Amino acid sequence: MNFPPVSKSALRWVCLVASSIAAVVLLETCRLPAALLLGPMFAAVIFAVRGQDVRIPNAAFIVAQGLIGCMIARTLRLSIVTEIAHAWPMFLMGILSVVAISTLLGWVMTRLQVLPGTTALWGSSPGAAGVMVIMAEAFGADMRLVAFMQYLRVVAVAIVASVVPLFWVHGASHASAHALWFPPVQLSHLAQTGALVALGYGAARRKLIPAGGLLVPMGCGAIAQDVGWIAIDLPAWLLAMAYATAGWSIGGRFSPDILHHALRALPKILLSIGVLIGLCGGMAAVLVTWGGIDPLTAYLATSPGGADTVAIIAASAHADMPFIVAMQVGRFLVVMLTAPLIARRLARQHLARVKT
Repeated sequence: MNFPPVSKSALRWVCLVASSIAAVVLLETCRLPAALLLGPMFAAVIFAVRGQDVRIPNAAFIVAQGLIGCMIARTLRLSIVTEIAHAWPMFLMGILSVVAISTLLGWVMTRLQVLPGTTALWGSSPGAAGVMVIMAEAFGADMRLVAFMQYLRVVAVAIVASVVPLFWVHGASHASAHALWFPPVQLSHLAQTGALVALGYGAARRKLIPAGGLLVPMGCGAIAQDVGWIAIDLPAWLLAMAYATAGWSIGGRFSPDILHHALRALPKILLSIGVLIGLCGGMAAVLVTWGGIDPLTAYLATSPGGADTVAIIAASAHADMPFIVAMQVGRFLVVMLTAPLIARRLARQHLARVKT
């Protein structure tokens, strides 16, 4: 009996899936939270830097973001708005401090010419990575280094934020291991969840809202669920697929060209990322002391990474998800509104100083 030949692309994906499963098992054995995200991410990084194309289609990544948004919405209640209103000084300080720290760090690195041109300004922005990468080239920055800084920081934040819960939470990382992978599913609830994902997909494809694939299902789902219009159903196997897709999408961005170009600047980039994570950790300590927030929640809330990545880690570590998401999304909106304006202004000042 003759079997059809297996394409190189199909074989590559089989190897990637097998490597991802092995990495997840290893991370679970080490009791590391968010293994379902980190395992596929590490596997994709290895494949990408070896020249194996493992890019996830944008449509699949948007769907994964929508499922993660639904996962977040399932834990949110409208009462969080009242909580934010009562503690608005703490939220405002937490959001603006991280934006200010990242901007100051980028400005210092630009003044010291740690990286060429205005690259550090764009690469240090704590969020809105796609916007920063696109705008960077127009102002004389090295787009490849900016992309490398942004996505390397996402990976670094995911690693550090996954290790931190081990100091405060015991046994949380085994949530995925003991999960009921194929629970009974109500098709009506699953269809309602799919409708939320489709709504986010439409918003993202039409570019109506920045990060609409994540934010629309999260916001609409939280409201509709809280008032009793829908019930969000996310079986473990579906969430695992979403986590893996998100991990592959992050890891697949590290192409050999970007890595080769950034190799000489890698120590400086890692130093800047370490400083940013450390300073944000300092702000977390302030929230613990001043606001009475538990250390794990405060750290995850101030981590300068993507809201979706941090939410996955928070869910596996059983932290205060509403507080973390409110802080992360609030910062994302502030970055979207202010970071491009600040970066462009500082970039123009830098270019004017260089010319003179």
